[in-house]
Amino acid sequence: MIAQARGPGRASGAATLAPMLTISPVLCEKIVAHARADHPDEACGVIAGPAGSDRPERFIPMLNAERSPTFYRFDSLEQLRVWREMDDRDEEPVVIYHSHTATEAYPSRTDISYASEPEAHYVLVSTREPDRTEFRSFRIVDGEVSEEEVRIAAGDTAVEDGPGEDLPATTTE
Repeated sequence: MIAQARGPGRASGAATLAPMLTISPVLCEKIVAHARADHPDEACGVIAGPAGSDRPERFIPMLNAERSPTFYRFDSLEQLRVWREMDDRDEEPVVIYHSHTATEAYPSRTDISYASEPEAHYVLVSTREPDRTEFRSFRIVDGEVSEEEVRIAAGDTAVEDGPGEDLPATTTE
């Protein structure tokens, strides 16, 4: 079962940002599968979309350079390559995601201090319970956190995998 917390909030100073994350079930499942596959370490990655669209489309699982159950950091060379590729494709990071392995899906002080993409949706997945997945989205702007609604909806947009390996599908009940 995937539990979603819903919140109407918007980050202050973010009046132009969408008040919710709309994401396909396929992308949601890919994030959860990546989080489960990397457990007990935190998983991390990006979902890119056309610049200015707020539409997550291309799933890009990334390496947690820390290989830690309590902290994540993108590998700097991989991050540079991914961000350059997004620029070349006229994309931006629509979703930046990572997992928490022993705590709730809520941004830590470290997560907040490292949030550098004010227009991105920050998705957190908690894998602390093996039979339940907590999947939440936040806006983090100038150190302020606002939870936003997550709408899982099939769209007419094709979902594409980014660089990296395909992850095995997992079932969450």
